[in-house]
Amino acid sequence: MDKNATSPLTGVRIVELTAMITGPLAGTLLADLGAEVIKVENPKEGDPFRSFRGGTYSPYFATYNRNKKGVTLNLKGALGKEAFLKLIETADALIVNFRSGVMERLGLGVDQLREVNPRLIVCSITGFGESGPYADRPAYDAVGQALSGISSLLLGADAQITGPSIADNLTGMYASYGILGALFERERTGKPRTIQLNMLESTMAFISDPFANFTMAGVKPDPLMRVRASQSYALRCQDGSLVAVHMSSPQKFWVGLLKALEREDLATDPRFAERAQRLDNYEELAVELNRTAKTRPRDHWMARLVENDVPHAPVLTLSEVMDDVQVKHLKSFAYAEHPVHGPQKMIRRPVLYDGQRDDQPLQPAPDLGEHSKEVFRALGYADDVVAKIRTGG
Repeated sequence: MDKNATSPLTGVRIVELTAMITGPLAGTLLADLGAEVIKVENPKEGDPFRSFRGGTYSPYFATYNRNKKGVTLNLKGALGKEAFLKLIETADALIVNFRSGVMERLGLGVDQLREVNPRLIVCSITGFGESGPYADRPAYDAVGQALSGISSLLLGADAQITGPSIADNLTGMYASYGILGALFERERTGKPRTIQLNMLESTMAFISDPFANFTMAGVKPDPLMRVRASQSYALRCQDGSLVAVHMSSPQKFWVGLLKALEREDLATDPRFAERAQRLDNYEELAVELNRTAKTRPRDHWMARLVENDVPHAPVLTLSEVMDDVQVKHLKSFAYAEHPVHGPQKMIRRPVLYDGQRDDQPLQPAPDLGEHSKEVFRALGYADDVVAKIRTGG
């Protein structure tokens, strides 16, 4: 990042009391827009995500905590609580993803925080909400996916949970969205908001169309619901690789696919002649398309699909994604260097302002307490006191 460049959130300070994914991702998204994000951790082990592959600096932690400053303190000790409140005095927003009631038990409820900073925006992230029969339960990604209904749209016959975190990430994204709205409103009115969101509702909100189809049209949801409606297929080619096609509703894409595969005979097949019939006979059509796909390698079919303007893409591994010509053209990845942990390849934010994103900070995630001296000195603490704060003394 150009030192003279300013990002949309330059000058905004966010304090985090977060762990794992939901809260940390919200802070990372704001940091990617230029906010100064200070992650507060306990001095002993910090965020549990640090040790997911051993040590104190796992890839999981690194990706969800880039562009942040890290400090340590003990919220249960008098000195730690004092230092935290002094930090809150300087903050625009606080992100917390503790279980409901934890902050109040620490004597750090919203009312107490607003006594030291009346303009503070507070964002509280929970698993199931601040109240209700599930409020005190622990919540993680698979739990959020299951309870929200999204797992029922993903799990096949073997019922094995697969894939990356979804509920966690969606909650972090909605949290950053809520904070941005609150920051904008406060600039206009001076009024700070207390934001509450939970993993359950965040994940439900992400699948609003299956809920709408079920409640308004009586469409029974199942794992093939979306791909059936969108006419999406993964075709296994002769070389064993996969190519995905997505025809959606325009008739021209169906015609183009048949031409690309040289299967114009399917246009008059009574099972597939009309779109409604293709939806009803989705699995049978998949068998027919795969029967043809396996007769040629993927490169052959991709050239044919390009020629006939059919929406498609190869199903790539992560390493193949990084080598893809379009991804390289977009410069989606960038390197950053941590003085202890070395180089890191980061995914750059997908949002461009005025056609560029050179204003995005690209700093590795902090070591445990890495910026304690810098942050607490700026709050007026002498080095000997900072040492006590950062170790929890």
